[in-house]
Amino acid sequence: MAHTIYRLANGDRVPSVTTILGVLNKPALITWAWKCGMDGVDYRTVRDSSAGIGTLTHALITDHLLRKPTDMHEFSQDTIDVAEDLFAIYLDWERGHDIKCIEIEKPLVCEATKFGGTLDFYGTIDGKLTLMDFKTTGDIYPEQFYQLSAYRHLLISNEFEDPVDIKILRIGRDGSGIEERSLQNLDQQFAAFIACKIIYDIQHAPKEKKKAAKK
Repeated sequence: MAHTIYRLANGDRVPSVTTILGVLNKPALITWAWKCGMDGVDYRTVRDSSAGIGTLTHALITDHLLRKPTDMHEFSQDTIDVAEDLFAIYLDWERGHDIKCIEIEKPLVCEATKFGGTLDFYGTIDGKLTLMDFKTTGDIYPEQFYQLSAYRHLLISNEFEDPVDIKILRIGRDGSGIEERSLQNLDQQFAAFIACKIIYDIQHAPKEKKKAAKK
């Protein structure tokens, strides 16, 4: 699936939240890749399959909220089967809540801080204004909260009302069901994201052309 391109009002392209967070070392992924190797499994095959399941599950949930069909033609039947099982877990969770959508898959850009991102869900859950991100990862990791804090900043900088609850809804592929975890220490989480943005900007600063030495 194509990645969203984010641009400022003047047309300049800016990085996404997830691209910025790519500067972080992710030790859990290194451990996972090592385990795949020890088990004689090519981690790239597992990674691509997992990515496909996550992408399709995400699409099934957001398309359901948008009340539109999901295009699944590019996915294998095995991927479809797993994603539909995870989607069924989500639907079971949804039936226990009063959900009203305001924005689903909403792309936003912050002109001041110069980054963009696409929110999964912004609306009310049981009457509480909520920003929520859907995950199918094996656990909830710190950088996912940095991501959510950045999405909240995008909302506020675009004059949306500040959400009361900011959380991750993780749908476990291991049969663990649904896990909900709200963001705590908001200022610290966003400070971590800004630190990543500073590193990203340094790494991608325009290189100065070396002037030819005069003889």
